[in-house]
Amino acid sequence: MPSAWIDLLRGTIRLESKRLELSGVLLDEQDREVEIKRSIPLLDLDRLSVSENITISGPAIAALMRETIPLVIIANYGESLLGSIQPATPAHAQWRLRQYNLSQDTAFTLTMARRLVAAKIYNQRRALQRLAHTREAQLGNTIITLGNAIKQAENSTGLSHLLGTEGQAAALWFQNWAQFLPHSFPFEKRSRRPPHNPVNAILSFTSSILYHEMTSALHSCGLDPGLGVYHVTENGRWSLALDLMEPYRPVIVEPLTIDLLSRGILCEKHFHPQEGGIYLTPLGRKRLILQYEKRMEREFLSEHRGHRTTLRAQIQQDAAQFKAALERPDAYQPFRMN
Repeated sequence: MPSAWIDLLRGTIRLESKRLELSGVLLDEQDREVEIKRSIPLLDLDRLSVSENITISGPAIAALMRETIPLVIIANYGESLLGSIQPATPAHAQWRLRQYNLSQDTAFTLTMARRLVAAKIYNQRRALQRLAHTREAQLGNTIITLGNAIKQAENSTGLSHLLGTEGQAAALWFQNWAQFLPHSFPFEKRSRRPPHNPVNAILSFTSSILYHEMTSALHSCGLDPGLGVYHVTENGRWSLALDLMEPYRPVIVEPLTIDLLSRGILCEKHFHPQEGGIYLTPLGRKRLILQYEKRMEREFLSEHRGHRTTLRAQIQQDAAQFKAALERPDAYQPFRMN
């Protein structure tokens, strides 16, 4: 089922029978204000994301919750998604108690962390192989080094060693990934709060979308997204969501960034300075979100899973498998790209 993203200058959403009725104003490609009206059947909706200046009625929110459709609130500018309203789920007290206990078990957390980091590096290596093939680049030594890093991650004796392995792989990944960006959009290093250039603006906003999508998947499975196995558990963030999204970064975030800039879907006019950083304009976010949704809903035959699927389905499956791993640790095997 599709996602709806509503990012307007202003607008309202109300419930009419089994439909959401949207009215509002957006900017077109020439920065002109255009009034729009849309009708969205609830049966055709899987999740709804709205910008913070959208007024949504109480009955509309209640209908979303009854249909188990999460509602995500997007900040008017910047990279952040402000939060979400999740449908009520059955109590999962026993599952959470087991999760709390295992989050203190270093053998369990190290096992899960090794799998996550190994899968992330595997996907980085595979993504570079694809880029090198399509663009006729020579990355032989890098591919070998990342292959060795996968083995190091799988055999790490502790989190500090694992962190070092991941850090070295990440530096090598970004160094080689950056050469496939257009020359007009250079990338020297990752900057987050705030992003210092258009490339980082795309990386940050896409990562934020993915983060909240993984958080929602964990909530729907009855897990506490805050109890990390690799990222340190601390107040103010969903550490387990950060953990489980790591293998998806080189599958979704960085490839989408190259695609958006190489194909001219995003250009200089789709970015603007704000509070010391560079952020996407509303039109830029609209274009990014459209391509993100296409990527997430595109069906493919997964060699890892052995069946046809989508990246969005894999995120939900990863959350469910991690829950199963609380009883059977071998049940969780992070997603690896073909």
